[in-house]
Amino acid sequence: MKEQLKNQGSTMEEAGDDREAIEQLRSSYARIRSELGKVIVGQEEVLEQLLIALFAGGHCILEGVPGLAKTLTISTLARCLTLSFKRIQFTPDLMPSDITGTEVIQEDRATGTRAFKFLRGPIFANVILADEINRTPPKTQAALLEAMQERQVSAGGERHELSPPFFILATQNPIEQEGTYPLPEAQQDRFLFKVFIGYPSYDDEYAVIDRTTGQSDPHIQAILSAVDILRYQRLVRRVPAAPDVIRHALDLVRGTRPNEAGSPAFAKKMITWGAGPRAVQALVLGGKARAALHGRNHVSVDDVRALAHPVLRHRIVTNFSAEAEGYTSDRMIDDLLEGIRPYSTPLEDNERIRKVLST
Repeated sequence: MKEQLKNQGSTMEEAGDDREAIEQLRSSYARIRSELGKVIVGQEEVLEQLLIALFAGGHCILEGVPGLAKTLTISTLARCLTLSFKRIQFTPDLMPSDITGTEVIQEDRATGTRAFKFLRGPIFANVILADEINRTPPKTQAALLEAMQERQVSAGGERHELSPPFFILATQNPIEQEGTYPLPEAQQDRFLFKVFIGYPSYDDEYAVIDRTTGQSDPHIQAILSAVDILRYQRLVRRVPAAPDVIRHALDLVRGTRPNEAGSPAFAKKMITWGAGPRAVQALVLGGKARAALHGRNHVSVDDVRALAHPVLRHRIVTNFSAEAEGYTSDRMIDDLLEGIRPYSTPLEDNERIRKVLST
């Protein structure tokens, strides 16, 4: 009995510490957004999704037409954090060793002996900007797979661990597709989010022109260190998710699979391959990070639904019927969210309570 009370007391103390840590994370999140706002105008949803992915420990693809500050956004985010940052410009002639590193023969001047030494490539950093990732052949794209999933690089029969936190932000240009190499589905699945960057509003674009054509040179202050980020990433995983929230995430993902019993009619007609289990993990973990960034110590269904588009859009493979009718993956996700409702929405709760009280 004493042992149970002791365990219960330690659990309550940990919960209290987590609530305080969540409030600290919310404050840090607001400060980072403020620093990013010195350089990046608007794009509120994009910035939020990038930071959710960071604290969830995942990677992101950013897609948008040229000139929408994709690269600037990533480099500014790296300046807000005291992390090492490397940019890799992907080109058709880029080789895997240009990313991961290579072994060279090095001679010891004192003894005259020669030995192989591994020279680390740019992948050995905390934040990696993989610029125009679809410009390089699949062989070079695949060099990122092990690093993204295992947080390590294998070379010369040895494993070289990557220092955490490790965050890959890849960019793509959707306009020019000639001479590009679309990422295979297996590699796309390893990105937590695919984030679309659209054109700014009139007022935001005016502010961009006013800033970038003047003498403005904002100073970006570093907010968090690597130790802070790793601590907050562990905190995010401790945020509880109710069974109904997990079931709703599972229903959304299973609804994208055409051969699944009970999947929507449009999925059976227009989807070749649906999302896999990683999508459910991304919805739940991303929901936890979103809740913590907003100062809440539990995940809601709204957190999961808010991330359905960046989680699912790159994990749905459409067929010819969808292309012929102009049915995009985002439109399918809209229909999916409309057709698959949460198990218990607040409105339904109120109705149920009112019925109970009336009887």
